[in-house]
Amino acid sequence: MTRALITGGSGFIGSHLAEALLKLGWSVEVIDDLSTGGIENIIHLKSHPRFSYVLDTVMNRSVMMELVDRADIVFHLAAAVGVRLIVEQPVRTIETNIKATELTLELSARKKKPVLLISTSEVYGKSERPKFNEEDDLILGATSRARWCYAASKIIDEFLAKAYFKEKGLPTVVVRIFNTIGPRQTGQYGMVVPRFVRQALSNEPITVYGDGIGAGIH
Repeated sequence: MTRALITGGSGFIGSHLAEALLKLGWSVEVIDDLSTGGIENIIHLKSHPRFSYVLDTVMNRSVMMELVDRADIVFHLAAAVGVRLIVEQPVRTIETNIKATELTLELSARKKKPVLLISTSEVYGKSERPKFNEEDDLILGATSRARWCYAASKIIDEFLAKAYFKEKGLPTVVVRIFNTIGPRQTGQYGMVVPRFVRQALSNEPITVYGDGIGAGIH
C-alpha cells in the first residue's frame, strides 16, 4: 500500500487530494498548522482507517523527519496563499514558502522519497503570451509591489526542487496551479470567486477592485 504525506493537507486543494488518494486505496497522512486551512475540511476523513493527521507546522524538523520517513511519496502543498495574506504578511509569505520547501526537500532527499511540489501560475509574472510555456522568460513587477514576493518565493521553490533532483537525485515534479475553484475554497484571504459567490447569494454588490483585471492588487 502506498503511503502519502500531504503538507498543507487541510487546505482546499490538500483535502481534495487526500480524498482522491484514499479512494485509490492509498494511506494518507496530513500535516497542517491550520493557518490557512481548516480542520473542517478533513473532519469527515478522521474515521477513515487509512487516514491520519498531525496539527503542526511543516517547519518542525523533528516531526517532519518522522512523517517523511513513514511516507512513500510527499505532496508538498504547504504555503502562504491568498492576495490579502501575501500583501499584509510578506515576511510570513517568504519564510513559509521557502523555508518549508527547503526542509521538505532536504528530509525527502535523505531517503529518496519522491516529492510533488505545488507551485503557481504567478511565476509567469507579467507575460502577455496567449499560451504559457515552462521555458518562457519570466517578467515580474517591482519589488515595491508586495504581491511579487509570492511569485519570487515560488520561483525559488522550483529552483530548489530542480537543484535537489540534479545534485541529490531526488525525484521531483513541479505543478503550476491556475485559478483553482471548488468546494471548501474560502474568500478569507482574498480569493475572488468565493467572495463573489457569497456576495451574490447574499444579494450584495459585487466588489471589483481597480479595472477588475488585477490593477487593484498591490
